[in-house]
Amino acid sequence: MVLVAKDELENIETELRNRGSEVVVVSVDLLCRTATEAVAEALARNGLYCDVLVNSAGFGVFGPAADVESQLQLELIDVNVRAVVALSLAFLPAMIARGRGGILNVGSITGYFTGPNMAVYFASKAFIRSFSAALAAEARPAGVTVTCLAPGPVRTAFFERCSVGDAPLMKIIPRTDAETVAKVAWRGFRSGKSVVVPRFADRLFLFVARALPSRLLTRFVAAMMRK
Repeated sequence: MVLVAKDELENIETELRNRGSEVVVVSVDLLCRTATEAVAEALARNGLYCDVLVNSAGFGVFGPAADVESQLQLELIDVNVRAVVALSLAFLPAMIARGRGGILNVGSITGYFTGPNMAVYFASKAFIRSFSAALAAEARPAGVTVTCLAPGPVRTAFFERCSVGDAPLMKIIPRTDAETVAKVAWRGFRSGKSVVVPRFADRLFLFVARALPSRLLTRFVAAMMRK
């Protein structure tokens, strides 16, 4: 298992090694335009190749787009969108050539509708949903799986950086734990699913959201995503 992150990962690395896993850690900031090359070089140094790519890095920015620092929103696009595309395009061709493996992209149920006060984040997850669906259709004939995970709120460090947890919408939708979501995502990926929405509550929320007219839904989200 190759772990890629900006911050140190000693605790996770130690835990995985104690469970008997072979681990390689690549400390790289996905904001850096050479991050993909750094990952590829680390694989080559260790005599490895990318069999399954999990794109789970990302962060959110809460507040009206016109009020939030523009550079921060552009960095969000770099991490949530550009890095996902760069890593996918770097490793997908070899997966197709081998006729195995795949990509698991972490999206969100927010990718199914617009999000006033988190405009760029919602849009980034909509991109991941569309991008993943297209890659899934292209790669399936070669025996390669591309799955988009679309969970609701998950208890992670995401909410430590982004204050969206204070929004009314985040208080009425129950959060789930990351381990449960990861297990459901992995089972869905292994079974060849192109989309995985982990919980019944998330699927129900999406069903109701899709039934509403888009203008009414956007107004509802705006009201429930206020600061």
